[in-house]
Amino acid sequence: MTAGPPAPTQRQRLKAIIGGSTGNLVEWYDWYAYSAFTLYFAPHFFPSEDRTAQLLSAAGIFAVGFLMRPIGAWLMGVYADRHGRKSGLTLSVALMCAGSLLIGVTPDYETIGVAAPMLLVLARLMQGLSIGGEYGASATYLSEMAGRNRRGFFSSFQYVTLIAGQLVAICVLLILQALLTVEQLDSWGWRIPFFIGGALAIIVFWLRQGLAETQSFANAKAEGAPKSGFFELITRHPRETLTVMMLTAGGTIAFYAYSIYMQKFLVNTSGLSRETASQINAITLFLFMLLQPVAGALSDRIGRRPLMISFGVLGVICTYPIFSTLARTTDPTVAGLLVMAGLLIVTGYTSINAVVKAELFPAHIRALGVALPYALANTLFGGTAEFVALWFKQAGMEQAFYIYVSIMIAISLAVYVRMRETAQHSRILEG
Repeated sequence: MTAGPPAPTQRQRLKAIIGGSTGNLVEWYDWYAYSAFTLYFAPHFFPSEDRTAQLLSAAGIFAVGFLMRPIGAWLMGVYADRHGRKSGLTLSVALMCAGSLLIGVTPDYETIGVAAPMLLVLARLMQGLSIGGEYGASATYLSEMAGRNRRGFFSSFQYVTLIAGQLVAICVLLILQALLTVEQLDSWGWRIPFFIGGALAIIVFWLRQGLAETQSFANAKAEGAPKSGFFELITRHPRETLTVMMLTAGGTIAFYAYSIYMQKFLVNTSGLSRETASQINAITLFLFMLLQPVAGALSDRIGRRPLMISFGVLGVICTYPIFSTLARTTDPTVAGLLVMAGLLIVTGYTSINAVVKAELFPAHIRALGVALPYALANTLFGGTAEFVALWFKQAGMEQAFYIYVSIMIAISLAVYVRMRETAQHSRILEG
């Protein structure tokens, strides 16, 4: 057996986690910019007199982007397991850059007709491929670079930067709303965030080339571990694969319901202005972001299961009351408090989901094991959450969406209760 590299120092760990997190932030900013600016660009790609119909079409393409996530998770998960976490992270950001720039330069429907939404679909497919690989590579990288006793804390920055990417997208929206007139923003201003995302992705591509590789990957390669691949995953690790899918289902739909879809819900159902909805979304997401490392550190002390179980129980009990009350309120303060309550509950999942998944798999197949089942669950439930919610609304059954979210959380809760504590049985062997 060939000796692996020495364990990184705390300074090296911190540098790597900051570097990996920065790239993760830009990737998710590019992904979320689409959702943040949907209210402005939807009329350019989907001409209609019905706002809900426009949003439904745009949400459909948002869901289509998720269809590429399992493919991206599979291809780049295998790539990151075989060639290194750093290589996988670099490849994913290059694809995201291309997708963002394509959205920014695509002419509207009036100019090129049906080619406009077709190019929008192509861009989202590229971004879906990218983000499918990004989640597994970044979650694996951060979990492996963290020390044994602070793994929950450091890996929580995967969602800190994920939320930060969404928050930056919303802040760009708020700045543009302040600097541009409504007419300017509706006409051409919505393109600006996609050019910003493309430029930032180019910078991150350069930064990621300087990241250090993880000790776990180096040790697995030195020991001649089996090659990562789809059949290796489903034949050798079927239980872990199914566990990741089922524990993700409720968490991802709850996260998208309270973050991505919430901006539209506050405008389209509660009747708040677009500016007020954006402000509420920005404030609550900022507070939500700050909660992640706190909960991650708590999991290092008490374990991962208590946090996930608390999310499951409170999610089942509180989702319907929160959404039904939000639907009737016109007070921005009350709306903000209700959204924050939902996000506080979801923190029990988001803060530790990356490390829980990484701790289930051995190093030689960890990136694929984290990425692929997560991407499948995310495609089925997270990516369709907004579309399902708008479909129920258009059908006059909006409350059915609240029930749907509650049921999915209950399914994941059953998994949380039955699974063993990953902090005590972690397969990340390096300390």
